[in-house]
Amino acid sequence: MTRRTKLIVAAVVLAAVVAAAFVLPVPSPAQLRDWAAGHGPATALLLLAAYSILTVAPIPRTVFNLAAGLLLGDVVGIVVALVATAISGMLGFGLARLLGRDLVSRHLHRKSVRAVNERLSDGGILAVTSLRLIPVVPFAPLGYCCGILDVGWRPYLLGTVLGSVPGTVAVVVLGDALTGGTPPALLACYLAFALVGALGLIKVVRGTAYGSATRATATLGPVREEGVRARSSQEMQVVSEE
Repeated sequence: MTRRTKLIVAAVVLAAVVAAAFVLPVPSPAQLRDWAAGHGPATALLLLAAYSILTVAPIPRTVFNLAAGLLLGDVVGIVVALVATAISGMLGFGLARLLGRDLVSRHLHRKSVRAVNERLSDGGILAVTSLRLIPVVPFAPLGYCCGILDVGWRPYLLGTVLGSVPGTVAVVVLGDALTGGTPPALLACYLAFALVGALGLIKVVRGTAYGSATRATATLGPVREEGVRARSSQEMQVVSEE
């Protein structure tokens, strides 16, 4: 597939995903409960499939987490929600990596793009986990971003799962699925997760900045040594000629 073809396909897919986020009706937990009542034991598999596929588009995961707790109970609901989160995250990541890398690679010479790429790729699991802990960071777009940048799939997957565990558990256990409201305890959890995520990002930024400085110093070291050796050889040559 040529670069131009990839860009066209990527544009079409992106437009379709964004349109799906606005056009597809997002069912309420109560509607999902009524829908699941007629499917018996298959409810868990059906919810897993719907959750995994629909949230590849930028559709909020909260309604599916609420439905998982309401339909499957806390333990099974948490397991299904986390498995679906991992599948959805990898689907979005893989799609972006397949179609969007060429578009970004042409702009890596820009300082801002290169800085974001370095922070995410060098930060590894900690960077992805920290971002996933912050509730206001949208799930699907972050997966797209990691896919088109140099983040490895292993740290992305581990970071996505680890960073999604606290919020998923909190929503499944504390969320009011029947009314769709947000209890004060859940809001307090969100605030705590955001604080932990912000602290993690600060550590990532400081660590990558220090690593960049160290790499720069290490790169300059051999150059300086080569210069010293060159000057020494020139001085020795002058002395021998005298």
